[in-house]
This record gives sequence, C-alpha cells and structure tokens, in this order.
Amino acid sequence: MLYGIVLRVRPARSAEKYARIWTPEGSPLAVHTRRQAELLAARLPGVRVAWAMRYGEPSIAAGLAQLAGCDERLVLPLYPQYSRSTTESVRDRLPPGTPMVEQFCEHPAYIAALAAGLRRHWARCGRAERLVLSFHGLPQRAVDRGDPYRAQCEATARRLCGALGLGAHEVQVTFQSRFGPAKWLQPYTEPTLVALARAGVRTIDVACPGFVSDCLETLEEIGIGAREAFVAAGGAELRLVPCLNEDPEWIEALAAIALEPGASAPR
Repeated sequence: MLYGIVLRVRPARSAEKYARIWTPEGSPLAVHTRRQAELLAARLPGVRVAWAMRYGEPSIAAGLAQLAGCDERLVLPLYPQYSRSTTESVRDRLPPGTPMVEQFCEHPAYIAALAAGLRRHWARCGRAERLVLSFHGLPQRAVDRGDPYRAQCEATARRLCGALGLGAHEVQVTFQSRFGPAKWLQPYTEPTLVALARAGVRTIDVACPGFVSDCLETLEEIGIGAREAFVAAGGAELRLVPCLNEDPEWIEALAAIALEPGASAPR
C-alpha cells in the first residue's frame, strides 16, 4: 500500500497543499516549533532547550545530540493527547530510559492557554453561532484496541468548555485528517461543517486543540479546504482560531509541564 499507492500519489498532493501555506521562513510547523523552543529557553534560564521533528529535520537524534553533557534530559512530545501512533512513535526514537512526558491533555496550564486564545479570538472577531473543536483523527480500530486517544480528546474538550463557561450544546467535537478507506473516529470534521451549513448555521469558529502549532492540517485543511466546503454548502463565514503558537500563556504552560514533579517517567 505504502510503495504501490501512497508514495506515488500523496507527495504531489501534499506539495500542492504546502505551497498554499508556505512562509518566507519555511514550514509553519517548523517555524512555530523553533520559536517555541527559543521562548521556552528564555523562560527557563540555565535550561538548554532543543527542538526536533518526529518525521523530518532536525531529527530527534539531532535534538538529543544538542543536549549532550546535560545531567538530566526530558523529552516533551508536542502531542497533548496520547496515542500509540504519535506519542509512542517518539519513544521508539529515544535511548532506553529517557524520561518523556506522555500527555498533558488536562493540564491546567494547557487548558488555560487554549481558553486565553479563544477569548482573544472572540474579542477580535466576535463569537460565531457555533464552536467546533477539531482534533486529528485516528483509525477507529486503534481505539477499539484500547488506545486512550479519543477519551483524552473528549477530556480536553470538557475542560476547555468548563474554563470558558460553555454548555455541551454550544460546542461540537469532530475529527479531521482521515486517510484511506478504513473507518476513523467520528464525526468527521468537514462533513459536519457542511451539515451545519445546510442546517442554516451561518458562522462557525473552528479551533484545533490537538495541534499546538499551526500547520498543514490547520491552515490548509481547515482554513482553506473546510472553509470552502462550508461556504459552498451555504455557510457565510468559517473562522479558524489560531493554534497556541507563540502565545505567552502557552510558553508558560510548556514551562509548567516540563518542570512539574512526576510529569514523566523513564521506560
């Protein structure tokens, strides 16, 4: 499947999408991640901070090499919700015994940063009729086999709604980035947005709490593709809420997560 179909078709399609969001500094994901590392290092004097990509450059090995000589090292995957396909894939690239934060889906500082970002968005743009929280998808079979990802996404949504004083009827949780014919976590984001437009909802805010940096999945998939589908179905305006990126509350959250006693354990 990978060599016969995916690698023959997907790279060209991805290249077209990346071209729509590329910045003079490069990939938005890399740009934001690098800036977050720099700001975190400034927030934690005396602590060396390196950044890396699970798939790409700088590699995890290169990032660890920058910390050579440190008495203690901690790896903090920027996946708020744990999944074997994401978080555990980072552990696969670590030397045995390296401490790693497995998840921070309900961490108070992370929730506070998400809430602050939404409040800023509403102060700038006003509130839409509906708020959709779109998380990255996962094959349903992974959850059926015990992966806690969906439960942790829902926990994040509950905590965020509580912090914002929103009722369950005011927010909808969806899952995006489905790939292939298998059943993935539902409801799917874009079909949900289309259905809401056809039901008469004119304005929607979409936030992506599972992504701490704006990237292809937020800027292109939601900010361009899903917006076009929503408008074509009769909606008036879909506003993409920026990810945490370099928000000061998020840098404080990163520091709190990294320094929290018992936040990680070596394996």
